Amino acid sequence: MKKEEIKELSIQELRDRIEVAEKAYRELKVTHAISPIDNPAKITFDRREIARLKTVLRQKEMAQANTPAEA
Repeated sequence: MKKEEIKELSIQELRDRIEVAEKAYRELKVTHAISPIDNPAKITFDRREIARLKTVLRQKEMAQANTPAEA
């Protein structure tokens, strides 16, 4: 998923994607510990993808918190 695509997601969509990605990452790590996977670089890619999602989520949460509430 590209940065532009990630930035278009809503906060809830980001949270859902992070949850799914973290679950898949954990399963991949366990699978790799038991028997080597074909592409071990996928572990690094998944970890970085999760970090990207969390970064954008945090940016959106901060922007939402800094936006003054309308009275």
